[in-house]
Amino acid sequence: MSDTGNHLVDGLPRSDRRRLLASCEPVELELSDVLYHVDLPTRFALFPLDGFVSLITPANDHAGLEVGMVGREGMIGMELVLGVRTAPLHAVVQGAGTAWRVGHAAFGQELARSTALRRVLQHYVHVTLRQLATASSCRRFHAIGPRLARWLLMSQDRAQADRFHVTHELMALMLGVRRVGVTVAAGGLQADGLIRYHRGELTVLDRAGLEARACACYVSDLRAYRAHMGSCGAAGGTALRR
Repeated sequence: MSDTGNHLVDGLPRSDRRRLLASCEPVELELSDVLYHVDLPTRFALFPLDGFVSLITPANDHAGLEVGMVGREGMIGMELVLGVRTAPLHAVVQGAGTAWRVGHAAFGQELARSTALRRVLQHYVHVTLRQLATASSCRRFHAIGPRLARWLLMSQDRAQADRFHVTHELMALMLGVRRVGVTVAAGGLQADGLIRYHRGELTVLDRAGLEARACACYVSDLRAYRAHMGSCGAAGGTALRR
């Protein structure tokens, strides 16, 4: 069986992968779709093949703040791995694409049946918790410029392309800062030839330069994924890089 495009699924033994996929259906992830709502029942698990989804925590009267990002390296609905049916975060599509979708009941049955699936997803939950903690400290201690560079690298990894659609408003929302701050930071990256931005289309021109500008949290996330996912059979490392 050839690779599916999702690194958690592809890390499973062939027989376990076949059984899981037999319960899945392909779905389109449309830009701006809200896949999960906080405190509402989680009806399915999603394994993205391309595109990416932001995990957003609500903040009283504010629009919310991005605390994580999921693409082909992971899954959405990891609360189901813990036996919980209530979503802890909003999940909003920020990059259109496709995914494998499996209903919560079928997912639970396969999780109970497959030791390999449980092991892969338990490792993934651990990595995600670590990344959420890193994102929290990043927002508190790092300046907008390095945080923006990190966010653009994360988006590029999951978009699997040097060019993707994004607006200053969205970047400001995801980073939890004022739009003017993002405008200044993005302008600096563009002036130095690292990116090109025009009418909502952003192109990464100098990946190495962008990595040099990003805060250390970007590399920390990569290392955590490689260390823990590589040890359980998933395609650690390459999943977060093109």
